[in-house]
Amino acid sequence: MESTPLHTGWQLRSAGPAVPAQIREAVVPATVPGSVHTDLLDAGLIPDPYLGENESALTWMHRADWVYETSFAAEPLDVGDRAALVFEGLDTVATITLNGTVIGQTENMHRRYRFDVTGLLAEENSLTVSFTAALTRAEEIAREVGARPHSYDHPFNAIRKMACSFGWDWGPDLQTAGIWKPVHLERWHAARLDQVRPLVTVGGDGHGRVEVLVDVTTAEPRSTHWVRAALTSPDGAAPVAQGEVTVADGRAAVVLDVPDAQLWWPHGYGAQPRYCLEVSLIDGETTRDSWERMVAFREVVVRAEPDEAGTSFVIEINGTPVFVKGANWIPDDHLLTRITAEQYARRVDQSVAANINLLRVWGGGIYEQDEFYDACDERGVLVWQDFLLACAAYAEEEPLRGEFEAEARDNVLRLMSHPSLVLWCGGNENLWFSVDHEWDAQLAGGTWGYGYYHDVFARVVSEIDPTRAYIEGSPASPGFAPWEKHPNDPDHGLKHEWQVWNRVDYSHYRDEAPRFVSEFGFQGPPTWATLTRALEPEDLHKESPAFLLHQKAPDGNGKLDRGMRPHLGVPGDFTDWHWAAQLNQAHAVRFAVEHYRSHWPRTAGAIVWQINDCWPVTSWAAIDGDERPKPLWYAMRQAYAPRLLTVQPREKGLVVAIANDTDAPWDGVLHLARERLDGSVCTADETSVHAAPRSVTLVDVPDELAIPGDPAREVLFATLGENRAVHLFAENKDVALAPDALTASVEQVRGGYGVHVHAASLALDVTVLADRLAPDARADRALDTLRAGETITIRVRTEHEVEPDLLTASPILRSSNDLHGAVVR
Repeated sequence: MESTPLHTGWQLRSAGPAVPAQIREAVVPATVPGSVHTDLLDAGLIPDPYLGENESALTWMHRADWVYETSFAAEPLDVGDRAALVFEGLDTVATITLNGTVIGQTENMHRRYRFDVTGLLAEENSLTVSFTAALTRAEEIAREVGARPHSYDHPFNAIRKMACSFGWDWGPDLQTAGIWKPVHLERWHAARLDQVRPLVTVGGDGHGRVEVLVDVTTAEPRSTHWVRAALTSPDGAAPVAQGEVTVADGRAAVVLDVPDAQLWWPHGYGAQPRYCLEVSLIDGETTRDSWERMVAFREVVVRAEPDEAGTSFVIEINGTPVFVKGANWIPDDHLLTRITAEQYARRVDQSVAANINLLRVWGGGIYEQDEFYDACDERGVLVWQDFLLACAAYAEEEPLRGEFEAEARDNVLRLMSHPSLVLWCGGNENLWFSVDHEWDAQLAGGTWGYGYYHDVFARVVSEIDPTRAYIEGSPASPGFAPWEKHPNDPDHGLKHEWQVWNRVDYSHYRDEAPRFVSEFGFQGPPTWATLTRALEPEDLHKESPAFLLHQKAPDGNGKLDRGMRPHLGVPGDFTDWHWAAQLNQAHAVRFAVEHYRSHWPRTAGAIVWQINDCWPVTSWAAIDGDERPKPLWYAMRQAYAPRLLTVQPREKGLVVAIANDTDAPWDGVLHLARERLDGSVCTADETSVHAAPRSVTLVDVPDELAIPGDPAREVLFATLGENRAVHLFAENKDVALAPDALTASVEQVRGGYGVHVHAASLALDVTVLADRLAPDARADRALDTLRAGETITIRVRTEHEVEPDLLTASPILRSSNDLHGAVVR
């Protein structure tokens, strides 16, 4: 097989009248892979849609059609040669023409397309890809099959395009188009590998097995070919298994056995050894085609089983139940083709640093590029992959049904070699919405997607990759039809918790102990450096049109204020409001995570919405659209720590929950102290504790410690070794925190600055917002609690010279204390 990329010489022009005059006449260089938006940006013909109100100025692009054109040379085909044009991804409604002949049409950005061009290829070739506006085609399909309910403004559920391309409650409405993945010309002779499926399993005795299932396409039916497979050890030293079989009827199966296979684990549970699997198609002495991937041995079981409390949902890796410390993942840039392998690696590294062990690839986005899964494979981050359906009813008639099955087969096959991918999920919130929005009655028996979740996707996973688990949706009550048990029942399977944020205060997270929470979260604005890059100084207030354009949630600012008011109050000054909103987001999510962790093993996982952003926006993300960690990221790092102390209410009073998510027991003396804010001790106690590996131990707090004499001026500390928990007896705004509790000094150190912070009395959430001084500045810690008399050092990394004294003053050095007196209650 010979593969030649066709990525050079492309030009882009508009087609049709729905574009401004200066663009209608333009022909610009096109980058492939790329998109219309990025090409027009590079040519200076449109403004950056991420800045100011520019998104609104580009709505004309929703109806625009485009043409990509290039030419390429090709050597004449020899007798018996075959040729094909392969498009890894086209966004979305495209017609492909080679040398004046239409060779294919596409309506699905999530699929790979292969077009035979054996009889069309010339020495000099012209290639054209014409794109029709996806919105136009979506509206046509909706009329053909009948409209189905959907969230937001556009019928995204009628076209196989990234749903959030049409806008979401955190994302812009840009509706991209273009050749968004590689395109290449393939030439082959006699035979080629059509599909390679590595089924990697491991037995209870540690014996590894790789069953390599191969489909071969041949040009000469009577020819004889062999498939050879070899597996190389993780250290690359030598093959550990190899085999060879003859192709029969276009198929071959090679079984490789590996006694005492090295197991792949999530980070925090073990190492991530991977083996190199090489597959070759042999014709006599000639290798006709080859395929290579990294694979790993691990056993995945999802236990969704009835028990005395309802229905469990527990992910087990190699027989070990894992408490999932997760985050939801959305596309890392709305302009998808700008995402690089290095960017994926940075984001996954940030996830690991926040102690996250699972990323859920959400159903309104994309099947990510292989580099994302590679990064997760290497770092031991589990991946939960949704099929791409979200918040809508989906027709099961053609032309959609065939597209759904084809894309499912494409992507299950493409991703099955990645050990990090442990679960396929039918989609996002569609089962839930079918009940709450009464789709059966609303559609008078019309289809809404049930057949996809309970038939098509389950069958595709079972046929192609039975080593992976499958769940019909999120949320879902496993084993029940939606009309039998509500899909969002907290006692059964997967729960999404959105009453908090939308309707009630975050203290209500404690109302339930769900079996597994696959979505929950709270909003906060991006970091100051990101916000001020996107908005002009005059737009830095809550009600500016530009700020509101970067706040997509319905009544988002109102919900932020209502969420702050009971806990921190609502500052009138925008700088203080920005800090309070970020802080309240961190508090809300940490509050929820600590509650959920304290209920292990009943609650077997928590997946925060969300880890990342796709542009500069006020959202639920922990890392903003410019890759900067918000205070929420630090809160997640603390709440997801391998060892956690947290004070929680139970029926008989307060307890200290000792969450030990390590393989070693956690023994020691638990010190409890009820103190005044000045550090003087009201009463104290200590007790020896033992927390078994991968367990949660609850220790009762004696009444004399749990009941304060003065709730506004006392606090409870629990300390075990280097771990500490703090419990307030009143809300932050009602605790008599001293606004001037902190003093600080700065020294210059290699790579930045050391900020030494001392507390004269209790100080909460001590943080250096370093990005306010330099765009690259990052602090190594945040949200620290300091007892009276304590000092910490916060290290700030930056390549810029900054004024040291600014690091010790507001609005750079902040805490909960400095919000006192700065709020409108």
